[in-house]
Amino acid sequence: MTDPASRTPTIDVLTLAAIDEVWERVRRRVSGLSQAEYLWEPVPDCWSVREVEGRVIPDWSGDDPDPAPFTTIAWRLHHLSADCFANYVTGGFGPWPMRTPKGEWTLEVGEALELFDQAWAGFRSAMGGLGATAMWQPLGPGWGPYVEHSRASLVLHAMDELAHHGAEIALLRDLWRFAPNCVLRPID
Repeated sequence: MTDPASRTPTIDVLTLAAIDEVWERVRRRVSGLSQAEYLWEPVPDCWSVREVEGRVIPDWSGDDPDPAPFTTIAWRLHHLSADCFANYVTGGFGPWPMRTPKGEWTLEVGEALELFDQAWAGFRSAMGGLGATAMWQPLGPGWGPYVEHSRASLVLHAMDELAHHGAEIALLRDLWRFAPNCVLRPID
C-alpha cells in the first residue's frame, strides 16, 4: 500500500518488503541442510540443542557469557525460530506459532526447518496484519525496556537477527562444505 497523497510506500510496505527479502535469502541457504551439518560442532564447547531428561532443549545460561560461545546451526535455528519470531508473536500479537512447546526444540533437521517456517509464518502474519498506522504504535506492556519502541522497530530488529544469524548459518554451511580441503596456516 502507498500513501495516496504522496505515492510513497508506507512504513509497513517498506519494512515488510525488506524482511521478506532477507527471509527468502536465508531460507534458500538452509534448503538441503543435512542432519550432520545441523548438529555439527566444529569447535570444542559449542552450544547446541541436546536431549536432557527426555526433552530437547538449547544450551543456555542465565546470563550472556562474554565472549559468547560458538553455536551450532541447530542452536541458531532455534534462536531465530523460538527466541525471536515466536517470542515476538506472543509479545502481544497472537499465540505461540510453533507446534513444539516454548523452550523445547528438535534434534531432527527436517522438523527444525518446519518449525523455522512455522515461526516465520506466525511472525510475518502478525506483522502483515498491522498496517501503516499500527506500525508506529508502541509495543506496549510486556516488552520490558522496549515498551515505548514501535512495532516497526520490532520488524527491523527481527530483520537484523535474521540477517545476522542467517549469515552465520550460511558461513557454517560453507565451512562444512569446504572444511575437508582446508589447510590451516599460522598467522605471522
